Amino acid sequence: MTSNLSTAGRLEDPGPAGPTMRAVVQHQYGAPGDVLNLEEVPRPTIAADEVLVRVHAAGVDRGVWHIVTGLPYPIRVAGYGLRAPKSPTPGMDVAGEVLAVGDDVRRLQVGDEVYGVAKGSFAEYARAAERSLVAKPESLTWEQAAAVPISAIAALQGLRDRGRVEPGQEVLVIGASGGVGTFAVQIAKALGARVTGICSAAKVDLVRALGADDVVDYATTGLRALADAGRRFDVILDTGGHASLRSLRRVLTPRGRLVIVGSETGGRLLGGTDRQLRAMALSPFVRQALGTWVSQENVADLEALTALIERGAVTPVVDRTFPLAEAPQAVGYLVAGRARGKVVVTV
Repeated sequence: MTSNLSTAGRLEDPGPAGPTMRAVVQHQYGAPGDVLNLEEVPRPTIAADEVLVRVHAAGVDRGVWHIVTGLPYPIRVAGYGLRAPKSPTPGMDVAGEVLAVGDDVRRLQVGDEVYGVAKGSFAEYARAAERSLVAKPESLTWEQAAAVPISAIAALQGLRDRGRVEPGQEVLVIGASGGVGTFAVQIAKALGARVTGICSAAKVDLVRALGADDVVDYATTGLRALADAGRRFDVILDTGGHASLRSLRRVLTPRGRLVIVGSETGGRLLGGTDRQLRAMALSPFVRQALGTWVSQENVADLEALTALIERGAVTPVVDRTFPLAEAPQAVGYLVAGRARGKVVVTV
């Protein structure tokens, strides 16, 4: 049920047609370049516990591609729409200014500069629950702030909550140069771990600059060489590799923890999640903890990330920015695997 906007946040009425905005819209599932279009649409109407955000920048993560394409198929059953997307505008990461507040909003007010998670952030305006936004760190640009929420929370929860990283432990980050990986390297260091990153040769310098103690080129070294050298890790965060469970377990300590964030094989039915399912099925029968999880965005973790950013322990890595009209190209660039860190859409 929607509510009226508070007096402080009330928008000017431009006429009988109501306020509109530019937004990236899709009416069917498909390749980003085929189904995403820039259109003039009505501005969102907020609920009592929501705010309307004037979007300055929106992050692009792998989840956007899944929602745009409707792949793998289980994502449609999960509530995104069986034949066509229920929410026509994609995008979740957001950085912008609060333009209006719902009647039950107490923590945020009009004019606040915020970042976090919104609904349909590939637009000039987006609605967001108050519980999904916090104050934007003053040290970050809009583009840097928009790069943080989804990917950094995944890294934080994967390492701290699922991996249970402790000071002095050996941590391996697979896909260390990607959106989640660049945050994972920095967060693991902030947790006091010794970090090894795996990435392509072209991105070794980036991962080393993020603070990794060792950097491994997956094409020339990889897990087999690490195993042969006797390297063992207390925690492995796999952010998108395709290594078998057997090879991952070979470089895991006897009671180590494997946390699989993603694996993109492109399959329509499971899309790579079969490896996660096998890990969870095997875990009860071995001493090592093997599995995955679904991250949950919340104020407490966004504020924890803000604290890390403000003390200089974490800095968002933005590879490229694309204007709103080029959102399809932004998604395509990310999926092609060329990005060093995050890709951001500017509005």
